[in-house]
Amino acid sequence: MSHGSHDDPPTPEDAPGTPTPSNPEGEGSVTVVGTAHVSEASVREVEETVEAERPDIVAVELDEGRYRQMRGGTPDDLDPGDLLGGNTVFQFLAYWMLSYVQTRMGEKFDVEPGAEQLAAVETAESLGLGVALVDREINTTIQRFWARLTLVEKFRMLGALAFGVTDPRVAGVTFGVVVGLLLGPLIAVFGGSVGIGTALLTAVGTSLLAGAAAGYLTFEGARAVTGGSSGPTPAAAAGLGVAATVGVTGIGVDFLTSTLSTFVVSAAGSLGLGLAAGLGVGLVAGVLVDALGIGLAEESPEDDLAEFDPDELTDGDVVSAMMEEFRAFSPGGAEALIDERDAYIGHQLVGLREAGYDVVAVLGAGHRAGVEAYLRDPRTLPPMESLVGEASGGRVPWGKLLGFGITAAFVGFFVLLAMAGVRNVELLRLFAAWFLINGVFAAGLAKVAGARWRSAGVGGLVAWMTSVNPLLAPGWFTGYMELRHLKVNVSDIGTLNELLSDETRPITDIVSDMLDVPLFRLIVVVAMTNVGSVIASVLFAAYVLPAFSASLDAGVTELMVRGARRSAELLWEAVA
Repeated sequence: MSHGSHDDPPTPEDAPGTPTPSNPEGEGSVTVVGTAHVSEASVREVEETVEAERPDIVAVELDEGRYRQMRGGTPDDLDPGDLLGGNTVFQFLAYWMLSYVQTRMGEKFDVEPGAEQLAAVETAESLGLGVALVDREINTTIQRFWARLTLVEKFRMLGALAFGVTDPRVAGVTFGVVVGLLLGPLIAVFGGSVGIGTALLTAVGTSLLAGAAAGYLTFEGARAVTGGSSGPTPAAAAGLGVAATVGVTGIGVDFLTSTLSTFVVSAAGSLGLGLAAGLGVGLVAGVLVDALGIGLAEESPEDDLAEFDPDELTDGDVVSAMMEEFRAFSPGGAEALIDERDAYIGHQLVGLREAGYDVVAVLGAGHRAGVEAYLRDPRTLPPMESLVGEASGGRVPWGKLLGFGITAAFVGFFVLLAMAGVRNVELLRLFAAWFLINGVFAAGLAKVAGARWRSAGVGGLVAWMTSVNPLLAPGWFTGYMELRHLKVNVSDIGTLNELLSDETRPITDIVSDMLDVPLFRLIVVVAMTNVGSVIASVLFAAYVLPAFSASLDAGVTELMVRGARRSAELLWEAVA
């Protein structure tokens, strides 16, 4: 089995041997059967059509990886470099969420998603017919789909799917945690202007640190006693209890402040306030969405499709309406997910027809009109080269430009201070603080996410460097270390879908089991390591730089201006 242009048609899988074209000296024919991937009626239609037509080849809307998995073969292992690099993590999340929606639809209609494709393959094999896989490789499609989405479309899609595939309250709390982690450093920087003083930060920080320590010790103790089967509930209860006790009574505040320093306690306090605010807003939003059925949940793809009978999903008017709705949501995404695949499949089918084969093509109803248009006039097919390979968004790479700007600013900061006459020992102290803060937060959040100590340590050691390098992230290093003990593959997505589909278990137990799935644990560890490094960078600017400035004969800003002036004088002297 292979893929190619219509000058190089896909080689049929031999069911007992490569079939001989019915028209070796002329042109064959193509009959397209439009199906719904979750319809029992589509399964019957496919079986009846293949038996009635008895073509040379049955073409199916699958690539080799999906075909192998559908036939019960070993799922593809996910390449660590692909999984940890660039935007691939977000592409995976989009693919997982879309897969979950399709799985839930299959459960709703009591049909395994893709059952009609499997029926086409099995019917062809039982009749001794050839099988051709004519769809584009799924990873290419997802990459090109993600690249074509605008930033707003990406947030809308992930938000809509998140609220659509899980309890809105859970999605709200998750959103709140993310917002809180970003809000905490902002409180550290601007909290004083709204009345958030040192006393409040100290009280919240000591409570948070004491509660986190108690929760961690309880969790590890329970796992040791139960052999690793303990859930997070006892640890959460212990942590909240200790945090509340310290906050109300003040016990241990002086000890923690003197042991960990005011900076650490205040940083923890600002993070705690941010999390509390984010969780509050997220929970309220989730409850409102759940109670009123408004907002993102209303736009859930699963809810939209639930309005139709599955057998109606092959109706031309229904399909056209759904396609137009998707195009209105994301023209670029529709191009990659629908139009490009229509053209790719069209190339394959035209190639088989020109080779003299009679073909029955089993395709999703959404592709039928586009593919048949190309079959009627192959001259309109775009070049195959434009349909394969990685795509770029075609927009200004603001993220990379910002990253390079941060790197230049970091290097320039130290250069200007040195040119201003700041002693080397002071610069070393400042760099040591940068190294330590980044390391502690990156490694700490990696460990909270479930990373091994060695993996968390590696992420912490490189965090100082990756914080100012747009081409690297500490989570990648932590992830690579974790992969020495984890084996991730495509079947993990199915496991996650099964866990999320269980509506009878408490969400805490589901999350605990999800963290035992290698792929999900890897994603969480990578993300939390990176979040820790971002938080540390902001806290460095909020706390360390003011303290550093106070220890010098002038403020940091004044020293940088002095350094810039001195640098300009030296350059002028060199030029003159």
